[in-house]
Amino acid sequence: MLARQGMGIREIAREIGCSRNTIKRYLRDAQASRYGPRAPRPTKLDAFKAYLEARIEAARPQWIPAVVLLREIRERGYEGGLTQLKTFLAPHKRAPADPVVRFETAPGEQMQVDFTVVRRGREPQLAFVATLGYSRASWVRFTTGEDTETLVACLRDALAAFGGTPLHVLFDNAKSVVIERDAYGDGLHRWNKALLALSDEYGFALRLCRPYRARTKGKVERFNGYLKGSFLVPLAASHKAAGLRLDAQAANAHIGRWLAQVANARIHGTTGQRPDRRLAIERAAMMPLPRSAQVVAPAPQPSRRPVPIESLQHPLSVYEALLAVRA
Repeated sequence: MLARQGMGIREIAREIGCSRNTIKRYLRDAQASRYGPRAPRPTKLDAFKAYLEARIEAARPQWIPAVVLLREIRERGYEGGLTQLKTFLAPHKRAPADPVVRFETAPGEQMQVDFTVVRRGREPQLAFVATLGYSRASWVRFTTGEDTETLVACLRDALAAFGGTPLHVLFDNAKSVVIERDAYGDGLHRWNKALLALSDEYGFALRLCRPYRARTKGKVERFNGYLKGSFLVPLAASHKAAGLRLDAQAANAHIGRWLAQVANARIHGTTGQRPDRRLAIERAAMMPLPRSAQVVAPAPQPSRRPVPIESLQHPLSVYEALLAVRA
């Protein structure tokens, strides 16, 4: 008040009995508080924040990785980098899962397989996943069950897609794989007959994870998480936003392109190389396919269900080419 009345600092200090430095500091702080915090500077991400928030909400309780969202908003004109996107997403992000410990195998030595659950209930959905140990190349087929017949059919198609047979295939302890562990002695298991016949036909040995140690299959388990976060969650969110339910047929219509252009073409976090390029080395080391498997199985037929309006990891025209849209 005294300053507003025109009194100088020396006069104010004398009037209220304070030092001049105290008066100066008080006046400086009072002036700063009038202006308040600066308005945030505009960024290249501002125009896409509403879209990102909608995608995050549609995916809950799952999480869409930043690199996937980056691809999506770049298709919509975003010209910024990944760093500011991660900064924006950080407050929304869930805590990371525990790391999975993996061990390395030589080219052509091992393939790990698994059925990962996508959805339980009346309309179950699973994904058969096969990952080669050396290259980390992966193959996926969405199914509605995990019985032996489905397992054997998926194994045939996976080996045909990889173009060779590894020395051994690592499984979990499901009934579709093994009837009884150690039935004939330590490590001598009673295998499912259909699976055992397939191993004889192709020449690979059957291997089991240790009980209650699913992470023995660390490579395929790690890919399962990547598959859900990078492919399934964004695709399901797009279907949900369009009022559709993602089924196995629709997922299979998208998975081949995603594997070829994203999953097997990315720089792998552990090897530092692209899985599709290491696959060439691994294929040369694998056993040849039997004559009965020389013809590659036909690709899944495209879904006849409508396409969600939102594009996913590619422009909408790609999905229109993959899925026939009903009028």
